[in-house]
Amino acid sequence: MISREDNPDFLNSFLDYTITILNKSPNTIKEYNYDLATFLKFIKVHFKMTDEEDFSNILIKDISIETIRKITLDDIHAFLSYLTNTYHSKATTRARKASSIRVFFNYLCSKASLIEVNPAQNLETPKLDKRLPKYLSLDDSKRLLNITYNEDNRNYKRDYAIITLFLNCGLRLSELVGINLKDIDFSECKMTVIGKGNKERTIYLNKACMSSLQEYLEIRPKEGVKTDKLNSKNALFLSERKERISKRTVQYIVDKELRAAGLDTTKYSTHKLRHTAATLMYQYGKVDIRALQEVLGHESISTTEIYTHVANEQARDAIENNPLANI
Repeated sequence: MISREDNPDFLNSFLDYTITILNKSPNTIKEYNYDLATFLKFIKVHFKMTDEEDFSNILIKDISIETIRKITLDDIHAFLSYLTNTYHSKATTRARKASSIRVFFNYLCSKASLIEVNPAQNLETPKLDKRLPKYLSLDDSKRLLNITYNEDNRNYKRDYAIITLFLNCGLRLSELVGINLKDIDFSECKMTVIGKGNKERTIYLNKACMSSLQEYLEIRPKEGVKTDKLNSKNALFLSERKERISKRTVQYIVDKELRAAGLDTTKYSTHKLRHTAATLMYQYGKVDIRALQEVLGHESISTTEIYTHVANEQARDAIENNPLANI
């Protein structure tokens, strides 16, 4: 990851703005820093300010605001084209970088008044391929849960609670590892999670979630839990080292249990369990799309609508597989 010490002052000012005013998450800040540093390195090459072609060796700290003022929409398009031709970047990657550039120039022009013309004002987002999310079937989901509840695994109650929450609540990985004990209200059968953009939302817990959490909390270590910057003492899920469980550990757990259930780990992951929860809720729970948007913490309803497409595809398959289809 690129260090802020290597950035020009105006880039660091932008990052400070996104932290303090836009209230973006640390992961988003890192993405902004990486995307914009890459863009500025390209600008140095594009403007023939360096002979160096290896981006890892290009310094950007010396880029002045005068150079930024020379950037046009064509230069931004050249950068996106470079990503496509050189790195074969996917549309999603280019869309993210275009978004970073758009927010950055809006700050420089409208907020900091460092440039008079915003070259990204008419920058369009690269068109994304609409792909249906991969998810487990209801039977596969049940098999995964049954496999996970295996007493041969000394951490099976913890692991079972983790997968139960993923499959029932549609949590993001970062949301799950961030849950604290105080976030769960057992009397009201609900919990609070912190989603993207540090936005707080309420998740209601069904019987399966309540039961798995209560079983896990009976054996959750109470002594020797580390006092650290991760706030491990208050964390819901702990690792064997008695500290807040890491994203990597959760990914390992899910991968291990998927393999044990005979499921393809190249297709499924923690995020696919979130897709599974959303799809099952929409298909079997007859959940209103707005309610599903709230459960998942989507900022835009268009993100949630992909699950209606899943149902539409299944309806099409049902018709195609009718035994009378080929008569």
